[in-house]
Amino acid sequence: MALAMIQASASLGDADQKEFLDVHNKARAAVGVPPITWNATLEAYAKAYAAKRAADCALEHSHGPYAENILQGPAEFPAALATKTWVDEKAYYDYKSNSCTGGQECRHYKSVVCKNNKFIGCARIKCRNDGGWFATCNYSPGYGCENPY
Repeated sequence: MALAMIQASASLGDADQKEFLDVHNKARAAVGVPPITWNATLEAYAKAYAAKRAADCALEHSHGPYAENILQGPAEFPAALATKTWVDEKAYYDYKSNSCTGGQECRHYKSVVCKNNKFIGCARIKCRNDGGWFATCNYSPGYGCENPY
């Protein structure tokens, strides 16, 4: 699947994009994984799916062709906080066994730091039902992260 690539920069005027990308790449650098690159195709996919969730902001995955992290948050919910929430799952990830510990969730963290993932596109949208936010990030190639780093 060919993906059109664009580099993230402040000149794009998209603070959310920069926040999503910066927090992802900081987490990736912490474990020695190369940076991930923003991708316009993945961003468009994420925006389209977020728009579908705007009415109810239900935590339902799109079941599309990409790996995906989703999250719903309160009214004050910047893009960086969404990604940080996924990164905080690192506390429950055991690299040696490649599993989540203590019955906790860590799959979102694995998507953030997966060395196989080269591209990312994210979106967030205000929920019409409660004023909160729905955030989603999609990753490519997205699968095959048995051992993320």
